[in-house]
Amino acid sequence: MSFNVLNNDIQEISAKDKNADLDTQIKNLLGSSKIVLFMKGNAQMPQCGFSANSVAILKHLGVGFNTFNILNDPEIRQGLKEFSNWPTYPQLYVNGKLLGGNDIITEMYQSGELQEYITKN
Repeated sequence: MSFNVLNNDIQEISAKDKNADLDTQIKNLLGSSKIVLFMKGNAQMPQCGFSANSVAILKHLGVGFNTFNILNDPEIRQGLKEFSNWPTYPQLYVNGKLLGGNDIITEMYQSGELQEYITKN
């Protein structure tokens, strides 16, 4: 696994141990940070509006998080869909648990639930 620092609290991650099975690679990525956003692009250059919105919400909350660009790794992109049983991106994880995609993140943010959940977990 490697890290590129985007700012003080945001890092872009990638799966480096391609000798490990896909499930292990995904678990390693999830374990890289309390908050991990699997997205199209990265925090500096999101490649879709949903990813850009999710990044903006996390930045607005002022939390540190890691991002993984699913466009750079087709195996992780497909494998994570099966791992999480969630068909779309972005996917937000807190402590290895899937919270959901952009629609759920946005609803939780607007209601105050996202801030509360991140603080408690």
